[in-house]
Amino acid sequence: MGATEEMGPGKGTASVEIGFLVLPSFSMMALSAATEPLRAANRLLGREFYRVRLIGTRRAPLAASNGFSVLPDETLEEAEGLERLFVVAGLEVQEFADPAVMAWLRRLASAGVLLGAVSTGTTLLARAGLLEGRRCTVHWEQLATLAAEFPGLRLCRDLYCLDGDRQTCAGGTAALDMMLAVIADDLGRDLSEAVAEHFLFGDRRPGDRAQRDSVAWRFGVEQPRVVQAIELMLANVERPLPTPRIAAAVGVSDRHLERLFRQAFDKPPSRFYLELRLAEARRLLAESNEPIARVALLCGFSSASHLGRVFRELLDRTPGEVRRAALADPAGAARSRAAAAPLESHDFSGNI
Repeated sequence: MGATEEMGPGKGTASVEIGFLVLPSFSMMALSAATEPLRAANRLLGREFYRVRLIGTRRAPLAASNGFSVLPDETLEEAEGLERLFVVAGLEVQEFADPAVMAWLRRLASAGVLLGAVSTGTTLLARAGLLEGRRCTVHWEQLATLAAEFPGLRLCRDLYCLDGDRQTCAGGTAALDMMLAVIADDLGRDLSEAVAEHFLFGDRRPGDRAQRDSVAWRFGVEQPRVVQAIELMLANVERPLPTPRIAAAVGVSDRHLERLFRQAFDKPPSRFYLELRLAEARRLLAESNEPIARVALLCGFSSASHLGRVFRELLDRTPGEVRRAALADPAGAARSRAAAAPLESHDFSGNI
């Protein structure tokens, strides 16, 4: 079929040992999207070029975020001869703090092992000090939290980043995009295309593709000035821009910008901007361990009391109540956030 005729650097190599470190409540979707392309590549090659090993902190069933469990092939101590390792995590990565894992990752890096991460696994590599000076990405829901924890990190909003021996992706189907790129580097474009066809994956997305859909699609608006204004708001959640500055930046008067927003959303741009920042604050309260005062600053509020006042006025709840509700019923909190307002699902772009 031509899939093996133009093989790249992997030609002549017996096999590549690739480990996937799975952590509590890891994303099954991300793990499958990262490992299945390697299995398919082996099948199309007719030999085991990629030797995939599942690694856990102990040899016991580990539950994914969807409730299904996997049994790791080996533990950290047993994982010898790795050439590449990818960390696969989930939302609980914020609570994960195992010094043995951090030390192990640093030892692998010192030994020259290529290190990567899928979805929120990027957070672990950052905490281990292994992403300094490297471009990296993480799932869009974790961008604000990771940027706050590591202000100097070279974070991007891309689907995936291949920066030398550090390879990170946003998770979900982005792991498939990344692995197709890896397979192309290892074994040639033809085989990568054959793997994509195997999974009926018609649109091979480049790494620098943005994780989320365009502002126009997400907000259901086509007016160019409004789209530009929203993009500016999304890029400046932590340090909100005054309406006159936004209007000047998109080339209209304050009054005209207000008229455009009222036509599109039945509200002025200042209210739209406030709701956008409020939505991000609710998400951070529910999905991170950031103190309320820190959440306030990340979302452009001057203090915890300022955030609390806005919450009470617009939501009739306090930030503490939002966080306690999320801890008591994570699924219910997610449903209520999704249904609360049209701005709830929009990402934090920050100044990264």
